[in-house]
Amino acid sequence: MKLKTLLPLITLTAQSVFSQNLEYSPSTMSTYFKEFDLAAKENIYLWNTNLYGPILLIDPQTRTIYANEGDIEHTLIQQEDIYTGVLSKSVNIANTAVDWGGKRWAMVMLPLSENRNNRINLLAHESFHRVQPTLGFKLNNTDNNHLDLKEGRVTLRLELEALKQALLAKNIKDVNKHLTAALTFRSYRYGLYPNAANSENGLELNEGIAEFTGFMVSNRSEKEGIDYILKGIDDFFKNPTYIRSFAYHTTPVYGYLLSKRRKEWNKEITDQTLLSDYFIKAFAIALSTDLEKAATSLKSSYNSKLIESEEEIREAQIKEVIANYKRLLIEQPHLEIVFEKMSVSFNPSNIVALEDKGTVYPTMRITDKWGVLVVEQGALMSPNWDRVSVSEPIVIEGNKISGKGWTLELKESYSIEQDKTTLNYKIVRE
Repeated sequence: MKLKTLLPLITLTAQSVFSQNLEYSPSTMSTYFKEFDLAAKENIYLWNTNLYGPILLIDPQTRTIYANEGDIEHTLIQQEDIYTGVLSKSVNIANTAVDWGGKRWAMVMLPLSENRNNRINLLAHESFHRVQPTLGFKLNNTDNNHLDLKEGRVTLRLELEALKQALLAKNIKDVNKHLTAALTFRSYRYGLYPNAANSENGLELNEGIAEFTGFMVSNRSEKEGIDYILKGIDDFFKNPTYIRSFAYHTTPVYGYLLSKRRKEWNKEITDQTLLSDYFIKAFAIALSTDLEKAATSLKSSYNSKLIESEEEIREAQIKEVIANYKRLLIEQPHLEIVFEKMSVSFNPSNIVALEDKGTVYPTMRITDKWGVLVVEQGALMSPNWDRVSVSEPIVIEGNKISGKGWTLELKESYSIEQDKTTLNYKIVRE
């Protein structure tokens, strides 16, 4: 799963790395690069560009880097037909695209899947992000907090159940029937939450199109492709939250089904395209003028009884989780950290919307001018991403501060102080 990260700069420390000390052999890494190189060349038609380019494969345990080419500054060292180095601890590791050493790279965390097609899928996904700006698509990840609410989750799950049936349908009439249902549930959701259409569209144009690209480049057979998508959706349903991960499973289905009718449809869209409107028109779908009535009449065909039952249980549970986070990160004394030049990595599948206060990321790693923050039990990111809050500091030992489920290592000239009025803490520059 792709971990979103904002990395303005990467610093690498090169060192001699001998093959007998590597968990991943140069020959294995070379094989990964070559199989993706071949798949990318076979699918140049998709975007009229070769997705194969600079790639950094990184072992998150040892921070060892395996690259398919050298950097302009010659920081990486050649070993056989790959290049190696060690990533500085000040740099976050994630599946993403990064600018470093005069080149733009796709960064992917090891280990890769044992399945060749799945490996290519991931490498193509991140490589799309690498070339994304040149294709005219902005890098844009938006939170969709309405998908942490009961009706938002119910309608999304119904949409995905309908998409599953569209994939399995044996004729175009049935495909269109299930697509109509899917887009009905989606459009009804947009009516419930005024900003949902724009916020979902932003993530689908970014992660959704990237995952569609990865899926198409992977060269699976039709059966392999359908099985992969169906398993992905069923696994997705088990995620604690859908806020930032739904697009990996919606856009690829619409895109794949449309590619069977219009092979290069993706070349018709821009970063201004409203994908829902585009798909409705492209599939020639006629939606009801009464979306609530239509959604209600259709839902029983898509496992609605189980979905609604499960979401009622979750709603009660999430209310308790939200209340606990509010006490810990808002109401009680806490440490609020303002960003200067932030870089962050996190897991998009387990975040929690905290009403209008922002979003809680149970796990994340942030680097900034002030140092490194590692979170393992929840941090609150502000709505406009200019600051983060963690629980009250418990241990302060010089430049190392820790609290419940988090650690902060400050650089020289930075320290924390407590406001005597609010009792909250903040980082100050000495």
